[in-house]
Amino acid sequence: MTQLGLPEDIQACLFDLDGVVTRTAVVHAAAWKETFDAFLREREGDGFRPFDAVADYDEYVDGRPRADGVRTFLASRGIELPEGSPDDPPDAPTVNGVGNRKNVLLLEKIRTQGVEAYDGTLRYIEAVRAQGLRTAIVSSSANTRDVLHSIGAEPLFDVRIDGVVAAERGLPGKPHPDTFLAAAQDLGVEPKRAAVFEDALAGMDAGRSGHFGYVVGVDRVGQTEALYAHGADVVVRDLAELGGGK
Repeated sequence: MTQLGLPEDIQACLFDLDGVVTRTAVVHAAAWKETFDAFLREREGDGFRPFDAVADYDEYVDGRPRADGVRTFLASRGIELPEGSPDDPPDAPTVNGVGNRKNVLLLEKIRTQGVEAYDGTLRYIEAVRAQGLRTAIVSSSANTRDVLHSIGAEPLFDVRIDGVVAAERGLPGKPHPDTFLAAAQDLGVEPKRAAVFEDALAGMDAGRSGHFGYVVGVDRVGQTEALYAHGADVVVRDLAELGGGK
């Protein structure tokens, strides 16, 4: 292993955004809960079973593209909605409408609460780049560029594959490996020479099914065992633990 805590043959590092680089996972979870609880209350009345911002978030929406998160969670409750279109208004009773409502709430929360970066991650990425490894940000969020800009982190990544790029290229989101594979390809690196850094179970699945050389699970919420079960080679609470970010 290198001083970065990675196998010797790793040439590139592919980082998820929410929960790995930025402290926005909790904001996403809160926006999803507000969205789904309002939807379920309107549909089922005050006796509805609320969205669990930990268990339901981890299982059904974390790391997935927005529409996939809506579809997957509602399916767990036996609910199916028409797809609608990406420009549906936030109050439309469609998959896209519910997803757009979540995004409105998310952006509002980001505007009022701001975005914080994990300092250990930023130091680690700087160390990675200092060692000559290439870097990419891989996120299902369509707001990735704005978030990176807000924390001054755009220059830390050679490649960005986010919700906007994935839609343009027709790439399925996590747990499919396609976005990570696209990042490796754009960097000119074989998947077996790239390391994936993820906090979501769907991201672990993507890293393992894409046959990447190393999969690092980042445990921010006490799900170490689940991250290992979904394919992590190692799990850390902060990337500084790998060595390069100290």
